Amino acid sequence: MAIRKYKPNTAGRRISSVGVFSDLTKKRPEKKLILIKKKKGGRNVRGKITVYHQGGGAKRYLRKIDFKQDRFDQVAEVLTIEYDPNRNARIALVRFEDGEKRYILAPVGLAVGDKVVSSRNKIEIKNGNRLILKNVPPGILIHNLELVPGRGGEIIRSAGNSAIVQTIENGLVQIKLPSGEIRLVPENCMASIGQVSNPDYRHIRWGKAGRIRHKGIRPTVRGKVKNPVDHPHGGGEGKSPIGMKRPKTPWGKPALGVKTRKQGKKSDRFILKRRKSK
Repeated sequence: MAIRKYKPNTAGRRISSVGVFSDLTKKRPEKKLILIKKKKGGRNVRGKITVYHQGGGAKRYLRKIDFKQDRFDQVAEVLTIEYDPNRNARIALVRFEDGEKRYILAPVGLAVGDKVVSSRNKIEIKNGNRLILKNVPPGILIHNLELVPGRGGEIIRSAGNSAIVQTIENGLVQIKLPSGEIRLVPENCMASIGQVSNPDYRHIRWGKAGRIRHKGIRPTVRGKVKNPVDHPHGGGEGKSPIGMKRPKTPWGKPALGVKTRKQGKKSDRFILKRRKSK
């Protein structure tokens, strides 16, 4: 995908850019592979807001994405490359020899007519194929990685992301994740070959608030301009400081620069190097 800029006819267009959809081969999704997406506005069953800044947005359907790809040793042909409004990567519609169709994440370079296969045996290392990690040579880019065998891909699914296989030792594979974290993953976990499609997504400049509202994201309000009942930073007259030693979250916990990962998790032993701090 490329990025397109328009003439600065308005204030919003002056600083905005959009993605080019020339890589898509079909506009409408497969009817049997979509679901109605219900909007909850970040509220729970009691009607209370539990996730801030959600609401509105354009109507959209959920696509059923096959993150497991558990039809092993069966060749599937890529029929289309499509847009998915629920993710920033492209998706590919594949068809197996018996006629069944599924959606998968499309890697960079995957094209209509290509053949992909998922296998626990040694197969060709090419974009779109899915293998267990012990059959992936070091230095290969992967995505849609499992953390527990059989659970399906859980990480490395965003546009342009990929991880690197480093070493294999004692039944564990050392993976360097996009964040810089180095982690051990069981060798029987599966991963897809290649980099997730649409890497230019990160360069889009949204330009105006209206485009963000179309995505279903409501405005973000600073804590210090709220009332004391709504945020620890709230209250005061005029442009008052937060009035405490360090910033806090709306629920009173330390914020900004504080580690939020739960201490003593079982998976801590698999993390060899923490991610890079921003």
